[in-house]
Amino acid sequence: MAAFSPEPEKRHESPLPTVNERLGHLKPSRELLEYYRRKIAEYDGEYEEMVRKLELYKCTYEEQHKTQWELRQREEEIAELQKALSDMQVYLFQEREHVLRLYAENDRLKIRELEDRKKIQHLLSLSKMTEPEITYFHHQPPAKAIVAQHKPRDKEGGGRRPLAGRGPGGHKRDSTGNVHPARNVAEADDNQTLLLQIESLQAQLEEQTKLAKEQVDALFEDRRVHMEEQQAQRERDADKIKTMQEKLRKTQDLLYDSTKDFLELKYEIRAKERHWMVDRDRLAQEIDHLREQLDVSGVSVLEVSGEVMEPRQVQLVAVQSLRHQLEQTQKLAEMYREQCIGLEDEVARIREKTDVSEDIFKERTEKMSKRLALMNSRYENLEKRRAMEVEGFKTDIKMLRDKLKNVEKQLYKVTVSMGDDYDEQVLKNVRKTAGRSKKLVGELHNLKAKIYSLENDVRHMG
Repeated sequence: MAAFSPEPEKRHESPLPTVNERLGHLKPSRELLEYYRRKIAEYDGEYEEMVRKLELYKCTYEEQHKTQWELRQREEEIAELQKALSDMQVYLFQEREHVLRLYAENDRLKIRELEDRKKIQHLLSLSKMTEPEITYFHHQPPAKAIVAQHKPRDKEGGGRRPLAGRGPGGHKRDSTGNVHPARNVAEADDNQTLLLQIESLQAQLEEQTKLAKEQVDALFEDRRVHMEEQQAQRERDADKIKTMQEKLRKTQDLLYDSTKDFLELKYEIRAKERHWMVDRDRLAQEIDHLREQLDVSGVSVLEVSGEVMEPRQVQLVAVQSLRHQLEQTQKLAEMYREQCIGLEDEVARIREKTDVSEDIFKERTEKMSKRLALMNSRYENLEKRRAMEVEGFKTDIKMLRDKLKNVEKQLYKVTVSMGDDYDEQVLKNVRKTAGRSKKLVGELHNLKAKIYSLENDVRHMG
């Protein structure tokens, strides 16, 4: 017995058989090997095709991201250019108002210059200067002395012709030759000055009306452009939100399916583990039963044969039987081990896929939250800008009303200060001015109604 004791120790110390040894025991055919080679080649081809498709998808996604970034930059540039255009229009209207003020000041100075000339002529006539002379006006004192030239001037040269039928000092003579003060001439000069003032005020009123109309048209055009841009932006945002919601729904469905598959596979793996434990217990019971049968069969053989076998032979028979059982058990263990490894790989793959799906879902949810916050801030900015535009419209209308009242006051003063000889003409001018004022007031009322409707639209949109 001691001579055979190293053999069980050697058997216990022997390592597990390798894959080649197991294949040698299985002895696969050439057709089976060729089949598995084809399968491996197909799997390699599918893997390369999937890698190529992933690279193509990556290039397409990067190109799409680059295009979206460039489109966003172009939209920002367009918004900046539109803002600059609006600012330029505002500056242009301010410059035009300044030019109109300069024109009004120029007209006022011309009328004042004409009045000064008339006063000078009147003073010269009172000082009994009969010879015509040239009068020069300088904004600054000249560097040299200027001597007045005593020569006659015609009407085109800006001079003053001697009045026929007048005596010294510019007084009229009657039929008997007597000289009377020129009150009618002074009244005519005053009327002419007032007419010039009326013409200047009418021209200013027309220019102001034209400028106000252009400003209103520009504001309406700017409003129309902004509304179109906002409508287009809302449509784009609605499309993006719809697309994101569809992607979110698909992602949720994919996550649900992946979680469901993962739970099903986990349940199947646990069921297979339970089945494997049952099989292992059954095999252990069978091994114990076979060992008992082996012991009983050895004793019965000895009893039936009537011969006493040597212990060495009994031990060899038991060792061979145990080796055969061990080989069968190892084969089953390897088979179950391979199944467990495959199932573990499948579980790891499903878990990795689930983690990737969860990460993608979280990332898309965060992006959608950021975009929603950005859209809300943009809508708030648009509402603030629209409120400021409405306030600007109200301020412009108030300024136009004040200007109209000032013009009406000036016209009323001019009408009151005119003489009796030109009452009819003044009344006609007043009627014309009143008609234009009514027309302008009507336009202002229409503009006010449009602004009120715009405010109602803004409230409904808000």
